[in-house]
Amino acid sequence: MQSEVSSPMRFAGVQGRVFEFIRGSASLSYVLISAIVIFLLDTWSPLHFAVAVLYSVVVVLATLWFKRLGTIRTAAFCAFLTGLSYIITHGADLDSAASARTLISLAAIAITTKLALLNIATRERLIMVGKEKDNLARFFPPAIVEQIATNDIALSTTRYEPAAVLFVDMIGFTKFCSVLQPQDVIAMLRELLCTLSASVFEHQGTVDKFTGDGLIAVFGLPVVNDLSATNAVRCALTMQARLQAWNDERAASGLEAVAVAIGIHYGAVVLGDVGCESRLELTVLGDTVNVASRVEHHCREAKASILITDAVVRRMQSEGSEGAVRRFTDRGFHTIRGHSDAIRLFAIPRDAALNVNQLLAG
Repeated sequence: MQSEVSSPMRFAGVQGRVFEFIRGSASLSYVLISAIVIFLLDTWSPLHFAVAVLYSVVVVLATLWFKRLGTIRTAAFCAFLTGLSYIITHGADLDSAASARTLISLAAIAITTKLALLNIATRERLIMVGKEKDNLARFFPPAIVEQIATNDIALSTTRYEPAAVLFVDMIGFTKFCSVLQPQDVIAMLRELLCTLSASVFEHQGTVDKFTGDGLIAVFGLPVVNDLSATNAVRCALTMQARLQAWNDERAASGLEAVAVAIGIHYGAVVLGDVGCESRLELTVLGDTVNVASRVEHHCREAKASILITDAVVRRMQSEGSEGAVRRFTDRGFHTIRGHSDAIRLFAIPRDAALNVNQLLAG
C-alpha cells in the first residue's frame, strides 16, 4: 500500500521539477536570445547610435524571472557582450565616438542594474510584509494588524502591562473523540475555533494561542485599549450566544451539542517571545494568566458557562460598563486550585439563554 501511494507522489514531484526546469529554461532562453540579437545588431549593423543601450531592456526582462544573482549575472553578460562587440568592430583602435557609445552603453547597463536591484528588493519586501500580515491575521484583528504594520510596533519588545486574559475550552472533548471519527473531530474543532477566534477579533482581542480544543485570548495587548476588560467579557458573551445558535444547527442535523467554559481575569502580564531561536512564540505570562486558566477550569464545578473575577468587574466599572456587569451573578469567594487566596467570582449560569443580536446591540 505504501509503495502504491508513494509512487504517484514521486511522479508528481518529478513532474513538478520538470515543469519548473522548463519554465526556468524558457526564461533563460528569452534573456539569452534578446542579448544575442542586440549583440549582432551592435556589432554588424550600420546603425550609428548606441544599439548596446538596448541591453538595458534585457536587464529589465531578467528582473521579471530572476532574483538578485540572476539579474547581476545577466548585467555582467550584457557588459561582456558590449565589450566584445567593440573589440570585434574596432580592435585596438580607440575610436573616440565608438568608445563614447560603448561607455554610454555600459553606464546604461550599470544604472539599469542598480534600479532593477532596488526594484527586486522592494518587491521582496512587499512579499515579506504580505506574509507577515497574513501570519499576524491569524492572531490579531484586522485593525490591530494594520496598526502593527503601519506604525511598526515592536512585538518582540518584552514588557509588563495590564491586560484581560480569556481562557476558553471545550467541555467533554474526550467524549467526542471516543464517539466520532478522527476527521469529524477535526472538522468540528475547526468550526468551533473559527467561531471562537472570530469573536475575539470582533472585540479587538488577540489570540495568544490555540490549545487544541480551545484558545487563549488577550485584550489590551499588544496595542493598549481602554476597554480591555469590557471587550473580553463581551467577547465571552458573544462566544456563548453564537455557540447556542451553532448548537441549534447541530441539533437539526442530529449532532450532539458542544459546550465550552470561559474564564477571564484582569491584571498585569508579561508579554514577550519564548522558545528557542529556531521557533519563537509571542505570548503572555504571569499570575494573571494562571488565574484565568484556573477560573476557566472552575466553571465545571460552579456549573457556569462564564466566570469572571472581581478584578475584571472592578476594571469594567472603571470603563463605564456597569450594564455588562449586571448580567453576571455574584457567586462569592472561591478557592481555586493553585491559588492560596480566595477569589470572588461572578458567573453566567450554564443554562442561561444568550442572544447574540441583543449582545451586539448592547
